[in-house]
Amino acid sequence: MKPLFLIFFILILNAFNAQNINVQSNKQTTFKSNKQVKVIISFYNLENLYDTINQEFVSDEEYLPQSSKNYNTEKYLDKLTKLNEVLIDLGTNYNPDGFAILGVAEIENRNVLNDLINFSSLKSRDIKIIHFDSKDHRGVDVGMLYNPKYYQPLKSQKIEVSMAELGDSFPTRDILWSSGYLLNEKIHVFVNHWPSRRGGEEATRMKRCKGGTIIRKIIDSIQSISPDDKFVVMGDLNDDPDSYSLTDCLLASSLEKIKGKELFNPFYNLYKKGFGTLAYRDAWSLFDQIIISKEFTTASSNQLKFQYERIYRKDFMINSEGQFQGYPKRTFVGDTYQGGYSDHFPTFIVLSKTLNN
Repeated sequence: MKPLFLIFFILILNAFNAQNINVQSNKQTTFKSNKQVKVIISFYNLENLYDTINQEFVSDEEYLPQSSKNYNTEKYLDKLTKLNEVLIDLGTNYNPDGFAILGVAEIENRNVLNDLINFSSLKSRDIKIIHFDSKDHRGVDVGMLYNPKYYQPLKSQKIEVSMAELGDSFPTRDILWSSGYLLNEKIHVFVNHWPSRRGGEEATRMKRCKGGTIIRKIIDSIQSISPDDKFVVMGDLNDDPDSYSLTDCLLASSLEKIKGKELFNPFYNLYKKGFGTLAYRDAWSLFDQIIISKEFTTASSNQLKFQYERIYRKDFMINSEGQFQGYPKRTFVGDTYQGGYSDHFPTFIVLSKTLNN
């Protein structure tokens, strides 16, 4: 099967070169010698971050001023303010610069990301955007924000995920693939929002497996050519760490279960301990994951090395009373405005590296 993987990779790579954006120089910010730097890689489902403008060919009517939600400028700005409150603080107890890379899901377009990063002190970090429009009928995409002090992208593209062979003609969210240098180490980042469980977990299982299989093939092909490259797979996967799409299709597991080429899922054991990022009918799921090359765990001190995995949850993000007490405080429940943040908690991992300039 290896030649097939190679052919697949070459086809993807040709498209990658043709459609790449955000090409940056490899110039890296200079840090002090022998300084240990913490690097934050994070993911956050922003829960229906729409603007208030009708976008052609997109079913965004639910989030317009004339809708039953009365989604107006005031509510949009409040949503941005709330999300900014999270993003400003995310990871700063490990690094005052906050996140180096942030994958996001459920965004309507690039404009909402522009509005988000131009809020208050987040603007001072010079955060950059990678985004592509997908064919999702609701218009929701994935995207990536990054701090150029830490990450310099070389090429970025979207990977369309067709469900036609599974009998589903509706397009799903694309996978965002960005390759670049994180503190001078070559990495590939895949940002995902895999198909939901609507219709039942078992009935939709292979749809999520499709996303995992595509990424697995790309990783295998890259490794056959560039064995030192490292990988980060993140997203709202609509599956838990022990689900089939993760363990059998993407080949990701806990460190103890890795036998060969599997990826390391830092959130596997956290999930087994009962932690989650979203709640439904008083049961917690951990759909928001960041999965990495196992080489991050064995790296030397002068290479990027995995330290911690974390779910970011603060009291102000949590319902303190009512039917959904203890759940993430969301923006709407039905058409009733809650003034919250998201129905998901963000996740992040901490890498460390001692720099010898």
